[in-house]
Amino acid sequence: MFIAKVIGDVVSTKKDEKLIGYKLLIIQKLNVDGQCVDYPVVAVDMVGAGIGETVLVITGSSARYSAGEDNAPIDASIVGIIDYIEIDNAATNT
Repeated sequence: MFIAKVIGDVVSTKKDEKLIGYKLLIIQKLNVDGQCVDYPVVAVDMVGAGIGETVLVITGSSARYSAGEDNAPIDASIVGIIDYIEIDNAATNT
């Protein structure tokens, strides 16, 4: 599980039939300081997230499980929208 920022969306009229009906968003992993790290990833949105929001992401078989699709080509799923993060008693709005 990791924290990421939604930086874009993906519109795909032709895709695997097991992805039909799912919203696809482009996310970028964040470090503890809130800075983008690593490369962007496409994730299935399970919670109605939008561009600019900070989200909680799961990967691997857990991502497929959260979508209820055991055989779907899903590598990452957004499972939460983060309101704030608290580290060492200091809250940060996202």
